[in-house]
Amino acid sequence: MAADSQKSYAVSISLPDEQVFRNLKNAKHFAIDIGGSLAKLAYSSTLQRRTSLVSDESSEQDGPGCIYQVSEEDEITNRLHFVKFETRLIETCLDFIQRQLKGSPMKDKVIKATGGGAHKYRDLINSKLGVQIDKEDEMQCLIQGCNFLLQNIPDEAFSYHRHEKPEYKFQGVNHNVFPYLLVNIGSGVSLIKVDSETKFERIGGTSNGGGTFWGLGSLLTKAKTFDELLELAENGDHREVDMLVKDIYGGEYESIGLTGDIIASSFGKATQPHKDQESPFKEEDIARSLLLSISNDIGQIACLHARMHKLTKIYFGGYFIRGHPLTMRTITFAINFWSKEEIQPLFLRHEGYLGAIGAFLRGAEENESGSQWGENYARSSGLSSTQQSTNRDCKRTRSTTFDMLELDKVNARSHCPVLLNPDTYNPDMVDLTKDSDAREYWLDCFSHTVDKTKGLAIKSQANSLDVEERANKFKDSYLERLNGLKENPCAYGSLTVRFLLDTSSHLLRDFLFTDPYSQQKQTENELALRNLPSRLQFLDSMADTDRPLNLARGVLAGNVFDWGAKEVVKMIESGQEFGFNQALDKVEARPWLCDYFDSWSERLNRSPPHRCAAVFCDNSGADIILGLFPFVRDLLIRGTKVILCANSRPTLNDVTYNELNILVKRVSEICPVIDKAVKEHRLIPMESGQESPCLDLRLIDQSLVKAMEREQTDLIVIEGMGRAVHTNFDAKFSCESLKVAILKNKWLANRFGGEMFSVIFKYETPSTEDNS
Repeated sequence: MAADSQKSYAVSISLPDEQVFRNLKNAKHFAIDIGGSLAKLAYSSTLQRRTSLVSDESSEQDGPGCIYQVSEEDEITNRLHFVKFETRLIETCLDFIQRQLKGSPMKDKVIKATGGGAHKYRDLINSKLGVQIDKEDEMQCLIQGCNFLLQNIPDEAFSYHRHEKPEYKFQGVNHNVFPYLLVNIGSGVSLIKVDSETKFERIGGTSNGGGTFWGLGSLLTKAKTFDELLELAENGDHREVDMLVKDIYGGEYESIGLTGDIIASSFGKATQPHKDQESPFKEEDIARSLLLSISNDIGQIACLHARMHKLTKIYFGGYFIRGHPLTMRTITFAINFWSKEEIQPLFLRHEGYLGAIGAFLRGAEENESGSQWGENYARSSGLSSTQQSTNRDCKRTRSTTFDMLELDKVNARSHCPVLLNPDTYNPDMVDLTKDSDAREYWLDCFSHTVDKTKGLAIKSQANSLDVEERANKFKDSYLERLNGLKENPCAYGSLTVRFLLDTSSHLLRDFLFTDPYSQQKQTENELALRNLPSRLQFLDSMADTDRPLNLARGVLAGNVFDWGAKEVVKMIESGQEFGFNQALDKVEARPWLCDYFDSWSERLNRSPPHRCAAVFCDNSGADIILGLFPFVRDLLIRGTKVILCANSRPTLNDVTYNELNILVKRVSEICPVIDKAVKEHRLIPMESGQESPCLDLRLIDQSLVKAMEREQTDLIVIEGMGRAVHTNFDAKFSCESLKVAILKNKWLANRFGGEMFSVIFKYETPSTEDNS
């Protein structure tokens, strides 16, 4: 390649660093969506990393009384990667990919291709990469990609509103998305009516799309790249170029409902004669006028087709939008104006990848039937924007056109079957994007605790030569993410405490810290098991009337031991003696801050007992062993079957499913009631499908969903501040529910009107649509 070509390439599209394609040699299969303007590459790979292995075969070196052995083994993670590049530079990018693949056998690999360039560049891709090309239908790929995102990725879809400041309203995971209109804006525009997973129809389109904006913009201004045009448009004033209603009529045209600021004629002022040969119009104003003209037309066409087909939801996809505030604002205005706000315009965080996702999934169906994927926050890039000082829309800054999206393969997941209305369910109590005081507090809170997490990470792998280097990279990456969220809280969807916790976990794993709390959990479990016999004996000595309250207090006391709570960590590490009895003393006297205990006690005394309780546990150690197991034991004695649910993967000091299986075995050796229930399959440990200190009931393990349905679950118990307060405090269920937690955060306790160690004990009867 000539030197000037290299220079042009570097200016218009920054090559990614090696990490963008760091797993390409392990790729199983590829998919590429080649549009007229942009091409998107998708590939899956396997990551091999060291992870904590828990087994119930302890060795002599583990010490006396060890309940399980923690060792390290290789974990295989399947990951899906996406990158994009300009189609005109496809040969250069393929050269780059070829260099990354050097030495990797490619002759047996297949690449799924879709988009208008799938045929045009077929031979080029084959010659460069040496792969077989399978062409996939473009529309089918778009629909499959869109359905996948809407049904699997939390906060994928959002509406955009612009008043004093930009406002994003995220829709959450929606398992019932049909019917809808998909408007895909690439070089041109296609409008597709989607009725189901397999039934769809292209009902219209227009040739004026992203290619039109790029092409005309290149002719009318000096800008040559898509990003340069957008930057010009962001800084322009279309009123200098467009003719407005008030320019014609001197103000509003009230009789037909037109305000004075409505555009009457795009580029209308350019028809007016001017003395100078040079154009009096600034390039910024021209670019803005052009962007508004195309966006308005697309919005009007989409609205008319939606009305014709009686559709109330329009999803806009395609790389033309790119989360660009001015574009979204214009399209939203057009839809609201023409539909009188009866049709909802919605946008997608990953709109440019629909075709690539669909093409990849079509390949995955042939190899990995039933795969599901979740967004990896460590490696995915968010909407990057900063707020301008003027009263204009958010200005986006893009350092590279290789915006990253990565997804990790997970077990099949679905919504909890006892959720009252899964499609309106929102797990999070506080939306930090809307609550600036809460946002400031929590971002600072997590910034101040990152050193503690770093220290635990180093301690957990003290023998590793590069442990400090990796721990420092984790810290720097997390602080960089938190600082970015201060500037743009909406970058990854609704900003919540759950997201901040999950991001920390993802980054820890990305730097090979799979379970920093493993040794801490082991120590606390050993201590709690030694104290379990006396705890059970104490409870059994009580009168039946006193036992329910003491069981509840035990769950609350156990929940005090939370290494994710900053104030608790300070207290435990202060050197003072702090055990289960001291935790019991911390539980406030009744009446509690949120006190539904009397209703719960009355329900326990009524017949019949609950058929089946799904219990979502929280922390290891005293929490599960001294608090939750006695509570579960009492339910079993009353005749209730119990599904005990734990996280699928480690996070903080929360108990995992693998650990839970071993704890159930050890507790069975101590307690005959538990032992009998396990043998009779009335106590069933299951994984929740979660890997977070919080609980998103839209995405729990499908095996758990089936078990809850099969056992006719009529009670759901959610324990812990993350699961029962930060998330699910307002969740409504079609069965009875019990949410139990100790507030171990001063700010959160004050928000509820309480103090540190205030009690949440919220029992509710089944909800209905009328009373929810």
